[in-house]
Amino acid sequence: MEAQELIPGSLNEQQLMMLRLLKKPMPEGDFIQIRRLAVKLLSKQADETIEEWEAKNNITEERYEQLSKKHFRSPSAKS
Repeated sequence: MEAQELIPGSLNEQQLMMLRLLKKPMPEGDFIQIRRLAVKLLSKQADETIEEWEAKNNITEERYEQLSKKHFRSPSAKS
C-alpha cells in the first residue's frame, strides 16, 4: 500500500470509518471473520452485476454452452 493511499484526503468517509474501527489490533480469528464477510459481500455484488448484465444482453445458460464449444484461439503463425 502506497503512503498516498493513507492520506485522509484520498480516502472517502466510509474508508476512514473502517480504518477507525480497525485501529486497534484484534484477535486473528476476528480479523479472518471480517475478511471473509467482506469477500462474501463483494462476491454477492459481483454475482448481481453479472446477472444484470446477462439479463440486459439476453445471455442464457444455453448461450454459455454454445460458447464453451467454440474454438477461440487464433491460428498460430507458421515460421
